[in-house]
Amino acid sequence: MTWELALVAAAYLLGSIPSALLVVWARTGKDVRREGSGNVGATNATRIGGPAAGILVTAMDVVKGALPVAAMSVLNPGSGWLAATTLAAIVGHCYPVWLRFAGGKGVATALGAFAVLAPLPAFVALGVWIAVLAVGRWVSLASLVAAAAFPLLVAILGEPGRSTLLGVSLASALIVVRHRNNIRQLIAGSEPRIGRRRR
Repeated sequence: MTWELALVAAAYLLGSIPSALLVVWARTGKDVRREGSGNVGATNATRIGGPAAGILVTAMDVVKGALPVAAMSVLNPGSGWLAATTLAAIVGHCYPVWLRFAGGKGVATALGAFAVLAPLPAFVALGVWIAVLAVGRWVSLASLVAAAAFPLLVAILGEPGRSTLLGVSLASALIVVRHRNNIRQLIAGSEPRIGRRRR
């Protein structure tokens, strides 16, 4: 149990690495927290640093989620520990200790963790994200729909233990909560679509 707890803690610390902040600063010298939407995530990194920065940040965030869950699946594949590691990585991204607990929204990190935890549901959820984005061109709406759908997909397409289902449900709920400002803007009709600059 000592190693498992250490790995959960490591998942949080790995998730806390501010990929968007580091990449955008390295490429442009700008602080992503003070530009665009101010969010420390791939979408804002793309706005400020360009597509290459956004792709790199997304890849780094996905790895932050996938790596610790993959390590736990080797160390102890019990669903409780896998769920705890998944949550720790996502919480780390959303509430990073390095940035005084003001982080991103957890979507790419969740994708990495979910892809290891439940590959088929994660693949289908990614398809949902792409479809919603293609129709509406709102990254936030695509993320919200995919996050909300994921626990249902896990329940339908797999045979998850209670811990796994609880873990992914909490993770999805956290992602929705982190998008609360986007939800308000979607309702108000002021949420920017992809390809349009935020005024």
